[in-house]
Parts: sequence; structure tokens; C-alpha cells
Amino acid sequence: MLYDNAFNLDSYLIDQFAIAISNAEEDSFLNGDGENKPLGIFAENGGPQTGVTTDDENITADNIIGLVYSLKRPYRKNASFIMNDKTLATVRKLKDDTGAYIWQPALTAGEPDRLLGYPVYTSAYTPTVEAGKPAVAFGDYSYYNIGDRGVRSFSELRELFAGNGMVAYVCKERIDARLTLPESVQLLVIGGGADTEADG
Repeated sequence: MLYDNAFNLDSYLIDQFAIAISNAEEDSFLNGDGENKPLGIFAENGGPQTGVTTDDENITADNIIGLVYSLKRPYRKNASFIMNDKTLATVRKLKDDTGAYIWQPALTAGEPDRLLGYPVYTSAYTPTVEAGKPAVAFGDYSYYNIGDRGVRSFSELRELFAGNGMVAYVCKERIDARLTLPESVQLLVIGGGADTEADG
């Protein structure tokens, strides 16, 4: 296909590599455990602090309010929420004590929607609601430092697979990241895990 294609296949493959790497980076920046990958925002060890733990697997308006105020005032100035779409669908239905929705749609195109006055961002890689796991992050992510060790490199391997009439491509990059100030981001952790019973 490299010789017979009617469009620039090399360029297309490079674009697809870029998309795949961007997705892998987003996943690592959120969920990486620090083992040969970045330490993510939702990492179980070495990441942010737990701000609120729900009573069960249901998120309430009080939980969201508690999460906001679990973050120290200096960090709230530039804070925002991160959650996945399924969690967002639940949060959008929450109301305060007066019956008003705590969700605030953006009034300007291109601006993020807001929750209790703070921007909300979603990612497909954010954990889903599961007992014992974090589901929402709230904080100032400027303290999440990303170290890019160099530019991405793309290599074409013709000789290795020449006997099979094939061409391989390899893409490499070196990158690392971690939250340097854990108190700058707080997590909402889902409660309601299985109880352990002991025989007596």
C-alpha cells in the first residue's frame, strides 16, 4: 500500500500515531501508577489527598460541596473538576437544599460548564463510580508537573520485515509527570465497599 496508495499513507500513519500517543498520555496522566509511566491524578499511592468519601455508591450535592471546601482556599482560585461523562450525568441531576440544580451550563460557546462556579472537564479515562475508588478530582492542576524528555521520534523499519514484504513503524517518546503538591488536588472517593464479617 505504501507504493500503490493514492494518498500520503506515511503522513496518515504519523497522524494516527499522534492520536494514539495523545490518548496514552491522557490515560497515564490520570491513572498512571508511576511504574514505567507517570504518576496520575487518580493514583492510589503518591497522588492527591482524599477530600470526601461518600456514604455509599451514590454521589450527593453535599459530597460535591464538601469536596470544594476540602481544598484549601489558595488552590480554589484556579481549581476545576475532572470526571468522566457517566459521573457527570449523575452530577448534573443534583440539587441544593432549595431545589436548584448545582450544575451551571456555560453561557458562552467554547467555555467549560461549571459546577458550584468551578469549570468542569471530562475525560473518558477518568475512573467510573466504583466502591473504594476515586471518581472526581477537584483542584489546581498547575501543580501537576509534566517532564517532556524530548521530541517524539518516528522510525520506519523496512529491512526487518523485508522478507515478508512488510514495513513496520516505531514511535518513541520519553515523558514523566507527577503532582508535586498533593494538597493542591482533592479526590472524591466512593464509599460503600463490601463489609467484612468475622466469625466469633
